[in-house]
Amino acid sequence: MTLDQYRSLADRLLEPFVGLAARAGLTPNGVSALAFVLAGAAAVAYALAGGESLWYLVGAVLVGLNGALDLLDGALARRLDTASPAGDLLDHVLDRYADIVLVVGLAVGIERTLLGIVAVTGVLMTSYLGTQAQAVGLDRVYGGLLGRADRLALIGIVTAIAAFVAPSLFDVGLVGWLLVVLAVVGHLTALQRLSHAWNALSPGR
Repeated sequence: MTLDQYRSLADRLLEPFVGLAARAGLTPNGVSALAFVLAGAAAVAYALAGGESLWYLVGAVLVGLNGALDLLDGALARRLDTASPAGDLLDHVLDRYADIVLVVGLAVGIERTLLGIVAVTGVLMTSYLGTQAQAVGLDRVYGGLLGRADRLALIGIVTAIAAFVAPSLFDVGLVGWLLVVLAVVGHLTALQRLSHAWNALSPGR
């Protein structure tokens, strides 16, 4: 399951905000940069949370705004007819840095360095396989167990809950288990995308 399949619906819901952004003179690249700044601020909030704190709620709100702006930049580029390979490149680079800082912030906040490393590699491999498929002549792959939209929604929801409750299982708290999910499901999603691309490139094998 992936929320990316509802991208067209999200674009329609964002339509009023696209018009507002256009009238305000915002550019798609500016929106992409602002989205990254919000992700960085969320990462700082998570790092300050220390396992159980209202900083998690601050981070969750910022992650939600990052996700909304991540959709807005593309919709704005289409509205202004300024979509370009350069803008697409910038958007993807900033998205990957946003993914990194968010996971690092979560890991730093609960002092789980190794878990953070495994989680961030899962996240990056998921995104890499999605765009590498396009690099070898296929369509960009958004599917799999946990796409970027799913990941941001999961991070936002779990950290919002973590702001008020701090359950622990096997000496691992809620945010720790979030990192476990990002690590395990991230790598599984990458393998799903690899399988999809491999089958498309090697029919009949």
